[in-house]
Amino acid sequence: MRPASGTWGSLPPVALAAILIAAGFGPGVAPWIYHGAIGLVFIAACLACILEGDRAEAHFGRKDPGDAVADEVAGQCIPLMFLPIMAFQTPTLAAVTLVYAFLAFRVLDIVKPWPASGLQQVPGGWGILLDDLIAGLYAAVVVQVMSRMMLA
Repeated sequence: MRPASGTWGSLPPVALAAILIAAGFGPGVAPWIYHGAIGLVFIAACLACILEGDRAEAHFGRKDPGDAVADEVAGQCIPLMFLPIMAFQTPTLAAVTLVYAFLAFRVLDIVKPWPASGLQQVPGGWGILLDDLIAGLYAAVVVQVMSRMMLA
């Protein structure tokens, strides 16, 4: 979807997390269901990047094409898998935490702090995927810090 295909690609994992939490299957209440669902999406998106990355680059004619968003799906899953349990004490706090997870990932995916920026040079699907995984890890740290600051 345009504009901002990476942003649109990052939304489905956040929506899934919100649905699971609203249905009573959040990470603190039903961790096997929550982490299992987010983990399956993560694995499927990673496999899509790795297995179809070369084809996507050939089809779109450029490295890490913005029209292929499985990398954003995978990267967004990382901060969602490591949400602090304390951030779900109220529905409002849970919603704010999901927004922080989304925004932190998007900003870090766009900025691509070291070593994410250099990883795009890796050939094929791994090059498409690795920078987003690093952005996801950084976003997970940001969410942990922000959650602790909000609850302090």
